[in-house]
Amino acid sequence: MNPLQQKIYDRFVRYVAVDTTSDPTSHVTPTTPSQISFAHTLAQEMRTIGFTDVEVDEYGFVTGLIPANTDKKAPVIGLFAHMDTVCDYNGKDIRPCLHANYDGGIITINAEKKMFLSPETDHNLKLCVGDDIVTADGNSLLAADDKIGIATIMTLAEHLLAHPEIKHGPVKAAFTIDEETGTGIAYLDVEKFGADFAYTIDGATLGEIDCGNFNADTVTIDIIGKTCHPGSAKGFMANPVRIAADIVSSWPEDKLPETTEGEEGFVLFKDVEGALDHAVVKGIVREHDLGKFEQFKKMLEALVEEKRRKYPAAKIDITFKKQYRNMRDILKERPQAMELLEMALKENNVPYRLTQARGGTDGAQMTLRGLPTPNIFAGYENPHGPYEWLSLGWVEKAFHTLESILKNAVK
Repeated sequence: MNPLQQKIYDRFVRYVAVDTTSDPTSHVTPTTPSQISFAHTLAQEMRTIGFTDVEVDEYGFVTGLIPANTDKKAPVIGLFAHMDTVCDYNGKDIRPCLHANYDGGIITINAEKKMFLSPETDHNLKLCVGDDIVTADGNSLLAADDKIGIATIMTLAEHLLAHPEIKHGPVKAAFTIDEETGTGIAYLDVEKFGADFAYTIDGATLGEIDCGNFNADTVTIDIIGKTCHPGSAKGFMANPVRIAADIVSSWPEDKLPETTEGEEGFVLFKDVEGALDHAVVKGIVREHDLGKFEQFKKMLEALVEEKRRKYPAAKIDITFKKQYRNMRDILKERPQAMELLEMALKENNVPYRLTQARGGTDGAQMTLRGLPTPNIFAGYENPHGPYEWLSLGWVEKAFHTLESILKNAVK
């Protein structure tokens, strides 16, 4: 591990020691108080490093400025990473395990639990021979998503402020809340933040650049039944539990997450709650192409209408709630962010892929609100579970890519 990687790693270990799991069932912002306390910890570190205008706002967003050190014209560039971790798996008591100078073989995460990483199943490990690999101990997330992004931005800021010979324009950093719930970034004041364009450092594999994403809505199907004693139910009962099951099983099998890939869209039914009087089916709708996305929603409405006819005694309603839209077209209209990014990747000999993310990023929402924000790789794999790992070699590449962007933006 070289000195730069050591600095990033040491920060990362400190950050993951703090549990910042977000809660999608919460009705407050941020969804967990631990995010607020972590925000103030980061704010103090930013002041120590030398950021100016450091602020933790009422929602928990942490922002700060690295002032320009040149009189040459340069855009204001934003750098983003999120503080929260996903609730899908334990985010407490994280113990990073360093596997130095990876030899290309099997990595043991937890021998007792028989948890291993193998290049036969985790194919990208083959790209990391000689790198230092970091995992958790099998009992938690690693939380590289996205605390390695925070560690990279903080270390880059410290590097720039310690080396005034590296000329750059104004750099705004923001550490954000509730990315994993998809709700937090809506509270960011984009106009006040004041960047011309930005980057989220929240992608995974080396060279992975998300410059497009799903169009996304939630869907809720509400079913009110008609109940009675089952012994006299013929011709009278409308069982919401059965109707919910019928709706879920009637959706085409080739339009599910487990049967699609690439730019193919899907509907995921993720939650069903029910009893004999009332049931609710909740899900998400995802599709990169806006026309196909709207067609998916029409298909769901037609499916509900079909079940209304099949179960006339029940009341079945369907509602959609907008989450985010594809940022691809806006980035094409305002290309500076992508032009500087691609130049930096080439300078640092990073083989890259411009991808359409099978998900969404904070950057997608900010792009649609007027702040073009592609998502770059942070260096981790297998997020949201105990098999998460990162390569410090990849992380260093992300660091130098960002450094090149800031240097090349000075005219």
